[in-house]
Amino acid sequence: MPRRPLRTAALAAVGIVVGWSALAETVRIGVIAPFSGPFARYGEQFQQAVETYVALNGDDPGGHQVEWLWRDSGGPDPGRAKALARELIVSDGVDYLAGFTFTPNAMAVAPLITQAEIPTVIFNAATSTITEASPFFVRASHTLAQLAAPAARHAHGEGARKVVTAVTDYAPGHNAEEAFTAAFEAEGGEVLDRIRMPLKTTDFAPFVQRIKDSGADAVFVFLPVGPPTFAFVKAYNDNALADAGITFYGTGETDETTLEALGDAALGLTTLYHYSAAHDSPENAAFQAKLAELHPGAIANFMSVGAYDGAHLLWTMIEAAGGSDPEAAIEAVEGLEWTSPRGPLKLDPETRHVTQNVYVRRVERDAETGRLVNREVETLPDQPDWGLVGD
Repeated sequence: MPRRPLRTAALAAVGIVVGWSALAETVRIGVIAPFSGPFARYGEQFQQAVETYVALNGDDPGGHQVEWLWRDSGGPDPGRAKALARELIVSDGVDYLAGFTFTPNAMAVAPLITQAEIPTVIFNAATSTITEASPFFVRASHTLAQLAAPAARHAHGEGARKVVTAVTDYAPGHNAEEAFTAAFEAEGGEVLDRIRMPLKTTDFAPFVQRIKDSGADAVFVFLPVGPPTFAFVKAYNDNALADAGITFYGTGETDETTLEALGDAALGLTTLYHYSAAHDSPENAAFQAKLAELHPGAIANFMSVGAYDGAHLLWTMIEAAGGSDPEAAIEAVEGLEWTSPRGPLKLDPETRHVTQNVYVRRVERDAETGRLVNREVETLPDQPDWGLVGD
């Protein structure tokens, strides 16, 4: 493995010493994700999806044995994420890193992976600029700009002319707000108000009242999936915004993990997203069948499909380069095309982020199962990351 001695010397020069395990034939992948606290479900979904991918595609890419090292970030905690990454690189000698639910955690490790030349696959974190922070980042998930710009065009096409944006006040929310606003104004629409809601908000009634009083005919929403989305949708209905003529457009606010809990309040809500568990394809059927077999009761959603496709990128890199040549590993996936459970994907060689379909989804009650689903009613193909390529 010719690059190892050179790489070890380079790391020593910047104060990072590679552990002996990095010289072994086994390829080691460190995954940093929340496995405790309010976001623990995300880490669990990552692990379930990786196990599903391995079950369907084999456990020895390119003849290499793979060892997974799972580390708990606990939530959005850049300091902890950076410490875990350093430990995985220095003490555990990992060849690859993966995971990263939250943008601040991913950004915190960027200098380390650049110094150590560790290819790192983002399973979720959705701010456009992440892949610009290091040439060793690749992303298998989505960005908010990738979803928000098509949402703006779709809303305008359906007749919306005056809109309020309501987003969580951190980087992905800002990304969504900026992309939606730029695209909506380019269509000739007007954004009346830009509301940024603190990350820890639990009472959305004041924000919803502000939307109701604005004179808008639509609201574009982004909140992290989980309790915030549930609370916002409830406030939207409790305050009768739909009856006031304010149409809801969102991203992941009707996520499969909370959809049944939302109940009839979710019926008819429109979201634009890169995956629906109701997506009709052989790949999605196989993914969900194996996920259910390995983990009864598991729910397929954007987190699980992001990790599943992230595993595909890792397998491709390992087949091409093992653990010995980071640059060859990155080159192996630049421009890579494959069919995912969510549809066709291509890793853009310039942005190192996937170009993919965005689906217009409406919540319906499935006639066969009686369960709520995000029904795909329109496909917007080949959507890039509008936050990096421009509108």
